[in-house]
Amino acid sequence: MAIKKKKVAFLYPGQGAQMPGMGLDFYEQNSAAAAVVDTAQSVLDFDVKSLCFAKNDLLNRTEYTQPCLVTCCLAMTAAILETGIAPNMTAGLSLGEYAAIATAGAMDIKTALLLVRKRGLLMQNATKDGFGGMAAVLGLEPDVLEALLKNTDAVTVANYNCPGQQVITGETQALLEVIPRLKKNGAKVIPLKVSGPFHSPFMKPAGEKLERELEQVRLSELQIPYVSNVSAQPITKTEQIRSLLSQGVYSPVKWEQSMRTMLAEGVEYFVEIGPGHTLSTLLKKINAEAKICTVSTMEDLVRMQDFLNETV
Repeated sequence: MAIKKKKVAFLYPGQGAQMPGMGLDFYEQNSAAAAVVDTAQSVLDFDVKSLCFAKNDLLNRTEYTQPCLVTCCLAMTAAILETGIAPNMTAGLSLGEYAAIATAGAMDIKTALLLVRKRGLLMQNATKDGFGGMAAVLGLEPDVLEALLKNTDAVTVANYNCPGQQVITGETQALLEVIPRLKKNGAKVIPLKVSGPFHSPFMKPAGEKLERELEQVRLSELQIPYVSNVSAQPITKTEQIRSLLSQGVYSPVKWEQSMRTMLAEGVEYFVEIGPGHTLSTLLKKINAEAKICTVSTMEDLVRMQDFLNETV
């Protein structure tokens, strides 16, 4: 299927979307997807298939979550590309940015997987267990939330997801102290099951170490733009990638701003690729008229082609 005129974007979820069994039907039914999983199995230092396909206690551990989720997303993408559908632009939420960059042509599968394996280890080990955490904050606008956190250095905004939904991150005790203040101002606060204060200044040493890893990696020219979490702008020059990815470990994820950028750039059709439908839900809250479908099972491939049919 050839895309004509209409702009299509592929979107990739971040940590938290993972679930046991993700991608199994792709692996069993599509040779292109299976080849991606087999590549991951050969280059990573753990049993990717067992962690992705079977219920286990390790999939939610950051160092394993990250390469497993990217494996799954890239396997699904391989199956989509085999149909002839290709994006004009990509974006990924936090971890998902690696799948977005690989799909945009700047990284091969092996490079992306080895980088996210290293990224996961660096983030997992950046702070001691129990040092920090994250929480979703519902019902406050960004400027109100930022004002309430102004005098709390140990807690910052981690994600700008959509109108009325942000995520905060920081040191555990500081989070416990700030939550009542947020609730008093009308927010609903939901602690997240994560193992550290991700996308906070506490992650800067991990980001700096990741940048040194990135300096050793060969990147190819981008074939299409991807939208950066850090800048919320389309990236077209490969030399920008290393710095942005390292900053992304300790900087806020500007997801709402990124989606608005894509819409302003003329993207009309969005395809969320990976387990779940979190990004579809966020996009609908950003723009109720946005056209989006999800691909998380092989059955979704047929629905996706119907969804994009009017573009041919």
